[in-house]
Amino acid sequence: MSLPLDKICKEVIELTHEAGKFIMQERDKFSQSDIQKKGFNDLVTYVDKNSEKILIAGLQKILPGSGILAEESGEIGPSKSPPGGRLDGYTWVIDPIDGTTNFIHRLPCFAISIGLHLGNYPIIGVVNELNQQECFSAIKGEGARLNGKPIHVSEQTNMEDALIATGFPYNDFKQQDKYMGLFKELMQCTQGIRRIGSASVDMCYVACGRFEVFYEYGLKPWDVSAGTIIVEEAGGRVSDFWNGDTHIFERSIIASNKKLHKDFSDVLGKYFPGK
Repeated sequence: MSLPLDKICKEVIELTHEAGKFIMQERDKFSQSDIQKKGFNDLVTYVDKNSEKILIAGLQKILPGSGILAEESGEIGPSKSPPGGRLDGYTWVIDPIDGTTNFIHRLPCFAISIGLHLGNYPIIGVVNELNQQECFSAIKGEGARLNGKPIHVSEQTNMEDALIATGFPYNDFKQQDKYMGLFKELMQCTQGIRRIGSASVDMCYVACGRFEVFYEYGLKPWDVSAGTIIVEEAGGRVSDFWNGDTHIFERSIIASNKKLHKDFSDVLGKYFPGK
């Protein structure tokens, strides 16, 4: 039985607005004592956890019997991923606040990110950036939208005129020297590099043409699930660092306007030459 994806997507968008109201109400209420460390530079607050509870409860009503893969709660329901990283059936992949460090420091870029997967493949993506009130969405085969209006990646074909987005490693520094070498070259051969602090938003900014390329390593499934389908449905391309088709369990990602994917990959390949 095929799912009514349009109806489901609209319900997910409304759910992110509901959770978003809670997040924004709590933004100026929590204190330093409410911040917990899951690991080095890996932070969480009760706001993340309670937002995720709102989202899980709502998504299980929208699609009963579906599985959950969430940043704070892990895996819930029937769609357990076996070793090697795969999903079975319909699974929601959730980041209740993508950009928790920004949220904690009251920096204005963080988002709710929700992807619906059939197996390993996203079929719906919603990223609601709460500060600018920009809700990005996509349905497989139906294009990508920002606040309901169609969006498309940029038409830029020259690296020297491209604006690049990235994320800095925050707890995995094994490839730091390679990363900094790439960073130095990109500073010299592009229009500039930006680091916003929310991978899902970076990908959405590629989708609507604000960035030409986003790249990062050390990411988790909930960082890229929704953004992947939004970029692809906006006409872009998503791959791993080695230009292979990626899925949400890959640890590295390139999201581009497609036209610059090879040129960017050629530069990146000098520093990350192979798996």
